[in-house]
Amino acid sequence: MNERAGHIFLIDDDNSMRFSLSRMLVELGYSVQEFSSAREFLENSLPISPAAILLDMAMPDMTGLQLQEKLLEVGRQTPILFISGQSHPQQIVKGLKNGAFDFLFKPFNLEELINALNSAIQLDQNQLKKITSDIHARRRFDSLTAREKETCHLLVKGLSNKEIAQQLGITDATIKIHKARVLQKMQLDSIPTLVKVYFESDLNKDEG
Repeated sequence: MNERAGHIFLIDDDNSMRFSLSRMLVELGYSVQEFSSAREFLENSLPISPAAILLDMAMPDMTGLQLQEKLLEVGRQTPILFISGQSHPQQIVKGLKNGAFDFLFKPFNLEELINALNSAIQLDQNQLKKITSDIHARRRFDSLTAREKETCHLLVKGLSNKEIAQQLGITDATIKIHKARVLQKMQLDSIPTLVKVYFESDLNKDEG
């Protein structure tokens, strides 16, 4: 059993389909939570990562598209893989516009399903890594003093030590100290790496 396969939220009102899919996925190494309706999922599921949502498009009470919209409203980004037997083109287009990872039409084959699920789970894992990296970068940036933040903002713009010193009204020697402290506190080894982290983690939004 592959413990690294990932987690599947399986949402389908068809009991026999849900049971057979769940059993098969568990045998393949996934952890699976079953839900017979979208509302049951909303009321009882907790965010888990890495994961994917395997979601029936056509369900009574709340459709797959309506659930997708609810999840967008609350900022839940777990990739959604729709399964459907009779979706209209406009439903598919709407789901894709809202960020659906993929669509599978019943009956689908096992290889097609597993490939799609693994890709969706990998995407979720990458999203989690990005969020974690951004949080750590933000914490390190917040540890900088006000002057060090000013220095950081100017460094990523490509200004030289002399130019930064002139702009901030301090000496070149002092800028060298601030520059070294910025890299030390950000736990980075070069200005190019600082630039990459700065923009990837949206640290520029603090620039005033």
